[in-house]
Order: sequence, then structure tokens, then C-alpha cells
Amino acid sequence: MNHLFSPRQTLSYLRNLFAERGIRPKSKLGQNFLIDLNLLDLLLRSAELTRDDLAVEIGSGTGSLTLRLLEVAGAVVSVELDPAFAALTDEVVQQRDRVSLIHADILKNKNELNPAVRLAIEELARRNGTKRVKLVSNLPYAVAVPVLTNLLLSDWNVERMVATVQWEIAERLTALPGTKDYGALAVLVQSLADVELIRRLSPKVFWPRPLVDSAIVCLRPNADKRQHVGNPLKFRAFLRDLYVHRRKNLRGALVGLPNRDFQKSEVDVGLAELNIPGSVRAETLDLEQHLRLSERFG
Repeated sequence: MNHLFSPRQTLSYLRNLFAERGIRPKSKLGQNFLIDLNLLDLLLRSAELTRDDLAVEIGSGTGSLTLRLLEVAGAVVSVELDPAFAALTDEVVQQRDRVSLIHADILKNKNELNPAVRLAIEELARRNGTKRVKLVSNLPYAVAVPVLTNLLLSDWNVERMVATVQWEIAERLTALPGTKDYGALAVLVQSLADVELIRRLSPKVFWPRPLVDSAIVCLRPNADKRQHVGNPLKFRAFLRDLYVHRRKNLRGALVGLPNRDFQKSEVDVGLAELNIPGSVRAETLDLEQHLRLSERFG
């Protein structure tokens, strides 16, 4: 193996590698590489990978994390959109029987994952006998929310998602009712999964340095919660519509729901049945109240 392709993704390693290859990280694709090896270890430890696991990585970059995943997981599916980094990872990874490298976008569109990735996961799992799927990734900022939410809503049967995201996204994922970051994202994710903030990350642990802090988060899809929600896709659609006009009180937000034609009297009756005041704002309500609203007005 070429000595340049060390799994130790340090600042000097990246600078030398990128200079040799004429590569410039693209900020619009969220190409910020984790150079603190202790934090890379934390990311891996939090995933608790074994040979029974198939690890999914979004944004393979230089292939350094891909190699680390192969050391502990039974199989790895790594997805990279950028052709320069897809080529790098292709050169690094030799164990073709346990890895599938996909040069593609993880998203078919903002509401749907790439079905080719699903097929690759299923095929590799069959070949290697893995029993669980875990997302373990330094997620590109631009796709973090759609990747996490679409995985939660899908039937891909992911056991957990351990990923780096922008600090702002971590705050929104973990927010409590009545706080400024609480909204449709927090309600949806917390209604379907157990969410844990593992560590806040300074910009200096990445290269190039992002302009904001980041975080490692862990999302564990919860089957009981999902069953309680009933129809997650319908629930997401309702939440999106409910929070279109965030500043309206609840009565006004429900009357103004897109593609519905609720009269004020209907909304008042429904809210009275639920024992929820129309004068409050949606972001003050807990998860169960959002579910009841969705069942009544969704």
C-alpha cells in the first residue's frame, strides 16, 4: 500500500495528500475532515461495532475512517459523491469482499434515500452474514438533516446512527419544549428515536476549519416509539405544515394548514377535545401533544 494512504488522518497527512493530488476541499459539500484522532476513536467507540454489524459511511473522504470501520465491522458500505475522494478511497481499500464503495449521492432527493445504496447494503449483508446496520459517519453538513431524518423514516432497519453534525443541528435534535431550538425536527426525531449528545467539537479539530462548532450525536431508532407514532411519513408532513408559520399561535397555525380547509370553529372544537389551548404556540407542546394534534388535524 502506498505510504501516503495512512489511516492516521492528521493535518500534515491531509495537507501532503491534497497537495500531491491537487485536491481542494469544497466547503459547499461540507468537506471538513476530522483530524483529532482521539475524537475519531470516540466516534467509533460510540458505534460499538462488532463483526455482526454492517457500517454505513456517508462521505468517505480519504478513506481513513473507512479503513478504521473495516477493522471492527463485519462489512462497510461507503458512499462518496466527490469523484476525487471516491478515487482516493478506491485506492486505499483493498478488502473488496467486505466493502462496497459507491460513487453517488446518498440522496435520491431531499425526501428519499438513494435506492442503489439500499441494494448495496442488502447484498453485502447477505454475503457477510451481518445482522445489524449502523451509520457511522463524519456527515457532510449539507446533507446531515435529510440523511438522518430519511434514515429514521425509512425501513432500512438501522440500529443506530453515530455522526458528526453542526452544533446548531445537534441543538435542534436534542431541544426540549419551550426552548428556541425546539421545532419540527426535534419533535419528529425524538418521537422516533432516542437521541444522545455525545460531545461538542471545536472547529480546530477539523481541517479545513468550519466556521461553527460541531457535535457527535447518537440516534437510536426506537421500535416502540415508531409504533406509537403510527405513520411517520404522515406525521412528518403534518409537522412541516404546522411549523410553516412558526410565530402564529396554535389556533392560527391549524387554520392556516396548507391543503386543508379547517374553519376556526372546527379548530376550536378539536382543540377543546384535546384540552390544548389555541393561544399557545406549537413549540411549547410536548411530543405526545404533537401526536394527538396530528391524529386530529393531520
